[in-house]
Amino acid sequence: MKELTCIVCPNGCELTIDEKTLEVKGNKCPRGADFAVNELKAPSRTISSTVKTSFKDVPVLPVRVSKEIPKEKIFEVMKEINRVTVDKRIKSGDVVIANVLGLNVDVIATSDILLNEEHYGKH
Repeated sequence: MKELTCIVCPNGCELTIDEKTLEVKGNKCPRGADFAVNELKAPSRTISSTVKTSFKDVPVLPVRVSKEIPKEKIFEVMKEINRVTVDKRIKSGDVVIANVLGLNVDVIATSDILLNEEHYGKH
């Protein structure tokens, strides 16, 4: 038996999963059972971070991955994120890194701050 705390919703259910039968106990909703099975078989996570920019008025831009990535790839993806410097005015949803590490996941901007009129045109 493996014990987990579900992170899918605010309930934070304390789960137990039988590693042989994949029977899950302690979940208050079906999403908890799905989370436990996925966590056992192929754990994945999302990343939110920032990238550097070349703009003095906005030195960093918030970004996130477009979908969950394998948990074991978090540090490798973060290395790629830390290598980037955005040098053009982009908007929320724009791709900063396409297909990061060949995972079929993009790193995307999550803010329009580089388009903010009080900043626009300054460099």
